Amino acid sequence: MGSGWPSSLRRGGLPARRWTSDMTVSARQQTLHDRVLGVLGPAIAGGEYAPGDVLTLERIEQQFGVSRTVAREAVRVLESIQLVVTRPRTGVTVTPTERWNVFDPQLIRWRLAGKGRDAQLRSLTALRAAVEPAAAALAATNATAEHRARLAELGPLMRTTGRAGDLDTFLDLDIEFHGLVLLASGNEMFAGLSDVVAEVLTGRTVHHLMPHRPEEKALRLHALVASSIVAGDADVAEVAMRGIVAEVVEAVTDPDPRH
Repeated sequence: MGSGWPSSLRRGGLPARRWTSDMTVSARQQTLHDRVLGVLGPAIAGGEYAPGDVLTLERIEQQFGVSRTVAREAVRVLESIQLVVTRPRTGVTVTPTERWNVFDPQLIRWRLAGKGRDAQLRSLTALRAAVEPAAAALAATNATAEHRARLAELGPLMRTTGRAGDLDTFLDLDIEFHGLVLLASGNEMFAGLSDVVAEVLTGRTVHHLMPHRPEEKALRLHALVASSIVAGDADVAEVAMRGIVAEVVEAVTDPDPRH
């Protein structure tokens, strides 16, 4: 009986060794590609490059000591977020902010890590204020039994971890909670914002913009949103979610939100 693998991939065959070698090279290129992106992305997002500034693949190769392939792959990612555009005989040109794909989670992460963090937080919080209360109201009507069961679990879990000051676990639960409300709304446009909201919640924790323990009022409001959706009470779910976002608005405008 055969091994189940093509002969070229069986142990000991030269093609198999070459395949393993190719995988190693690919992994190394990915690491270099991430390193280039980790510098260029935040630099563009943070305004270190102005709209119209031109980069070239040669410059990227020289600056980071990488191959043309790695430089090209990094540029493709930047193009996919619309931070740059590549033109023949011109090079890689930085685009105006209004052309950026501002909903891209990676771009949000870069902007939250830079000097424009406060403005980015205000913009994202305004987006949440416009969407999440409406999503909570819809979820009270459209959530499945599975959605309601999980929300019923999340409310008490968030209260317990929040009171304990376990911010890492609380963050995981908070991301799940808000993503589930958006999903349970039954509106695919709202659900599509789950990654955006996750980046905002993560950014507040990573950049120490959360209090040492979540506010008791916020914990009660999360529990109220959950119980209202479970009970099918759209009005209370909407008001409670509006209260959560209002607390976030206050937090991002506080000069020292940890206090």
